[in-house]
Amino acid sequence: MTATLEEIAVRACQAGAALVAESHAVAPIATKSTATDVVTATDLATEATIRRVLAEATPGARVLGEEDGSGRLGEGPHGDVEWVIDPLDGTVNFTYGVPVTAVSIAAVRHGRVEAGAVVDVDRGETFSATLGGGARCDGEQIQCRPCAELGLALVATGFSYSADLRAEHGRLIAELLGRVRDIRVVGSAALNLCWLGAGRFDLYLERDTKPWDYAAGSLVAAEAGARIELPCPENGRLTLAAVPDVFDAVAPLLG
Repeated sequence: MTATLEEIAVRACQAGAALVAESHAVAPIATKSTATDVVTATDLATEATIRRVLAEATPGARVLGEEDGSGRLGEGPHGDVEWVIDPLDGTVNFTYGVPVTAVSIAAVRHGRVEAGAVVDVDRGETFSATLGGGARCDGEQIQCRPCAELGLALVATGFSYSADLRAEHGRLIAELLGRVRDIRVVGSAALNLCWLGAGRFDLYLERDTKPWDYAAGSLVAAEAGARIELPCPENGRLTLAAVPDVFDAVAPLLG
């Protein structure tokens, strides 16, 4: 039987996560958008491993990776698939030894994310989803946690590598702080979204995230019952995800 895109994403994610878990190459070897946006040899090696797994499973597919850019996985029949890869979400955590890191892979077809997987490297959990087919953690169905009031919502957020955008987002978070239960910053957009889907958060918002940060996690959250608004010029490049009642309560405050 041909493997589904979700199964392929899970297999590639788990291969990447195994490499991250075994790696001691934590020192930054380069920077990207700013001096605080770092890359390690583990990021690069993990993406290379993931690309090899995906090339074997879906030859001819396109790929967009955080570290190695875009391209095609050789020649083959899967040209309608594009894989979006974050080989190490939480690189700064990784360099400091903070145990919150993930590998994230999403499959896009016809402009829609159709499948995805996120592996929590440190907890060993695998989140996955298929469009219209629900979301799972280690194969078991997950659902968002009911939360009817913004004041009872546990909120996850993160901050851009741009100092100006950090300051802008900080002002928004300061305004929210007195309206919600509490706020957490864990350093992985992919896990924030998956943990929302698993009922561990009620609301997640962050500016300046990239497709590889949110592609797989947003599908997991949505298939678990969350409402999602992805970054666009009209919303100030904000990723917003929440359980439905909290989404309705917070959205008017963000305009």
